[in-house]
Amino acid sequence: MRSSLAVIRSLGKRGIDVTAAEETAFATGFFSKYCKNKFVYPSPKKREAAFTDCLIKQLQRKRYDVLIPVADACLSPIVNNESEISKYTKIALPQKAIFNKAYDKGNTIKIARDCNVPCPDTLFIDSVDDIYRVQDRLCYPVVLKPRIGSGRRGVAICNSLDEIVSFYKTHTLYGPFLLQEYIPNGGELGVYLLLNFKSELRALSVQKRLRTYPIAGGPSTFRETIKNEKSEKAIELAQKLLRAMGWFGVAMVEFRIDQRDGGLRLMEVNPRFWGSLQLSILAGVDFPHLLYSLIVNGDVPPSLDYSEGIKCRWILPGEILWFLASNNKSKNFKKLLDFTTPDDVISRSDFGPTIGFFVGTLRYSMNREMWNFILRR
Repeated sequence: MRSSLAVIRSLGKRGIDVTAAEETAFATGFFSKYCKNKFVYPSPKKREAAFTDCLIKQLQRKRYDVLIPVADACLSPIVNNESEISKYTKIALPQKAIFNKAYDKGNTIKIARDCNVPCPDTLFIDSVDDIYRVQDRLCYPVVLKPRIGSGRRGVAICNSLDEIVSFYKTHTLYGPFLLQEYIPNGGELGVYLLLNFKSELRALSVQKRLRTYPIAGGPSTFRETIKNEKSEKAIELAQKLLRAMGWFGVAMVEFRIDQRDGGLRLMEVNPRFWGSLQLSILAGVDFPHLLYSLIVNGDVPPSLDYSEGIKCRWILPGEILWFLASNNKSKNFKKLLDFTTPDDVISRSDFGPTIGFFVGTLRYSMNREMWNFILRR
């Protein structure tokens, strides 16, 4: 995970010993010179109990100040075993009751409605019967998305009842779904925040997505920090929502600008470090170290400023996938070859992860499950 790599580099540069862990020995972050120790654990998706047992045994072997979960698959197992894990270290996540307010998009929408944070009209779907029950209330296109998920996996834009039913039936592994009003895309903003144990703001940055993969909406492959009226409004709404949750730690609150009226609409809250974390660090907000210090020391002074107009991209493989999916390839090829912009992974001072990416790609080149993950399927 490139966000994991950003955490490893941030803490390692400050002389903090970092142990990284993944379910594969070919994790990009393992190749960083700032990764002092590493270990491989069982898949938290396929073998949750074995993953938890492996993690606890590792925490028993050595004293760790903080456990920072980053990958989505690890979040729920760690939160669900909070009482046991907390015997050995501090967890950089809220308690389960608070965590699930952001982890479950259905809960997030309900809280947003209660505190007047604008969001798409939303219906809750637990079965095919629910789809037929609400069919008269639908105005196409609509968005079908899992209540729990990330990176646009399991998300579909549907233009008919048949499309909704067909997609739902073939994606039941994602669990309960939401049916949402489609918001015409006038731009997307991400508000990135750190809150202390009293839900008081301690750090922030705002980014605008310039390119994404998938192109219709997904993680940013190229983005820029911004400051304007829209970003100020987004910060206000994000704080209101997270305070209503009683949140602490880091979170990313995503908004889409409604092309119809220019208003902001809440898309989701990600209760963990975000993929574009490196841009926030480049803009002067070292979220990983601030989070570490907050948990170890109990609080940190507010760091509420960040540099505007800073850009960063994710070429391996984000920008490459964006280019392959784009229409105007002759024009976009020049953009792909612009190596003047800092990158999430590639770094002259820490080149190991770049090599690690290619080693991992070769190792998993024939692994269909890995490619489905990368291609957001």
